[in-house]
Amino acid sequence: MMISKELDEVDRKLLSTLQKHAQMSNAELARRVNLSPPATHARIKRLEKEGYIDRQVCILNHEKLGFNLLCFVFISTNIHQADKLEVLEQAFANMPEVLECHCLTGEYDYLLKVANKNRKDLERFIRKLNSLGISKIQTSLALREVKYSTELPMDIE
Repeated sequence: MMISKELDEVDRKLLSTLQKHAQMSNAELARRVNLSPPATHARIKRLEKEGYIDRQVCILNHEKLGFNLLCFVFISTNIHQADKLEVLEQAFANMPEVLECHCLTGEYDYLLKVANKNRKDLERFIRKLNSLGISKIQTSLALREVKYSTELPMDIE
């Protein structure tokens, strides 16, 4: 792992702008942060190399694409061996319908955010989970999205 230097105001402004407008041209980004385009490009490459920028993606509208059943699946397991937990977590990571997987403290061991097209898809997904030897599954369906964001508060303004 690289040792990262402290982020300055320009770095924070770059990160803040990029997370809102990832497709912005380098020239426009440079204008917004008051740097030359080559200096801006170099900073972005440094921020990527240091791990501040994980990746840039295009976020799709799940409902427009027919994934109308957004679910949160709470999972408990009796697995305690590290190698078996790694296998379980890799199984979650390989399931295309799993959008997010979080290891938790408390009553449940994992929380999955899952996108399915309909109840039959959800039923097939639950069967896949049951085949992994999970001890308890609780599924909650999202009725509507109140807030959705991928932006971190950068406190630059």
